[in-house]
Amino acid sequence: MSKTRFAYFCQSCGYESAKWLGKCPSCQQWNTFAEEIIEKANTSVPNWKTASTTLQRANKPVKVADITFKEEHRLLTPDNEFNRVLGGGIVAGSLVLIGGEPGIGKSTLMLQLALQMPNIKVLYVSGEESEHQVKMRAERLAPVGSKQLAVGSQRSEAGSGCYILTETSTQNIFKQIEELEPDLVVIDSIQTLHSSHIESTPGSVSQVRECTAELLRFAKESGTPVFLIGHITKDGMIAGPKILEHMVDTVLQFEGDQHHVYRILRTIKNRFGSASELGIYEMLGEGLREVSNPSEILLSQRDELLSGITISTTLEGMRPMLIETQALVSPSPYGTPQRTATGFDSRRMSMLLAVLEKRCGFNLGAKDVFLNITGGIRVEDPAIDLGLAAAIVSSHQDIAVPFKTCFAGEIGLSGEIRAVNRVEQRIAEAQKLGFEQIFISKYNLPSGGQDKKGVDLSRYKIDIKVVSSIEEVFEILFG
Repeated sequence: MSKTRFAYFCQSCGYESAKWLGKCPSCQQWNTFAEEIIEKANTSVPNWKTASTTLQRANKPVKVADITFKEEHRLLTPDNEFNRVLGGGIVAGSLVLIGGEPGIGKSTLMLQLALQMPNIKVLYVSGEESEHQVKMRAERLAPVGSKQLAVGSQRSEAGSGCYILTETSTQNIFKQIEELEPDLVVIDSIQTLHSSHIESTPGSVSQVRECTAELLRFAKESGTPVFLIGHITKDGMIAGPKILEHMVDTVLQFEGDQHHVYRILRTIKNRFGSASELGIYEMLGEGLREVSNPSEILLSQRDELLSGITISTTLEGMRPMLIETQALVSPSPYGTPQRTATGFDSRRMSMLLAVLEKRCGFNLGAKDVFLNITGGIRVEDPAIDLGLAAAIVSSHQDIAVPFKTCFAGEIGLSGEIRAVNRVEQRIAEAQKLGFEQIFISKYNLPSGGQDKKGVDLSRYKIDIKVVSSIEEVFEILFG
């Protein structure tokens, strides 16, 4: 047995130091260094088998023109939202990290996915729960797959390909993987695993990094996709070293408020698809339900006209959505006016208020302004600028915006309405949901009839209001 050595690791970013430091030079965090015992590099050659094929194989440089390319085979799951977030399905040999707050539904999502794939052999490794606890959850999730796991003494097809393993040692896990030869592996969670090559405790920086490296080597050499469930810190970051997110192929964030029933699966990083997709689920007693039409949760049902409420169009990845934007403008009872934005960038809100005051003459400097994006989501699409500006003016003037009216436009510093991307999808989504008119920029139209890039207004039945400045919008809406 080789001699071990001590090292200090930052628990926030994974920075390694030979001595204790009060402040991390990498992430600038205080009091984050902890002592860990690690082995020398020449004796810690981890591998998911007794001998690594990587050490036996020597790659040679190849010309780009000589590399044969074939489209990667993707494994489609019954969950369309999950397929969309991954970029069209699960890629063979990919390593996917799913992070989220405790109790948000990460284990429920992955176990439900494993139970809904009867033709795929799935190994669900649980380091946090016993077999009986996983079984109880599986019984509760059985109706989601439209088939019961057990009825009397008969067992149906649902869950027949899902195997449960309660183990935390990576060496024992790889032994079971070698015997079972699963098509998909789920690790719940990566913070509970430990490798015998590292002598530190489970959940430490070196253990998380080492276990992930072993799983990454296994996924790439065997072509088996691996899903890792990870916890997040109080700051909302995935627990463990930052290098963990660089090692994996895809990082998914499972978000939501535990006091609400809706959950959002957001792509943070994706080497095999778009990094701006999201999937929406509804948390029910029998599991997670896919929300195929996100506008049903982002638009509230109103029986009467209220000021300060507008509907804006936004895009998340390739999916158009209509969201409700709310604004409240009131006299400030204190000396300093408040500026609060929920689900929107507060600095961009300040820019919109400055444009409204400078270009349109609205006196908002002494008013409290509150903005809210309903549904609990955060939107960074600049196409909602026009809808927010209309909501602010509507609340300031106490004049309601008409029903069935939506907006799609970016506001410039001079008050012009700038063009937005993929406006045809936004118009089609508004028309599908029964809206009667939509405001867009005139710069989205073809110029002089020569440019073929633009919106063909004759294709749509919805009334399209083409505007070039915010003064035109307010004149149409408020007279």
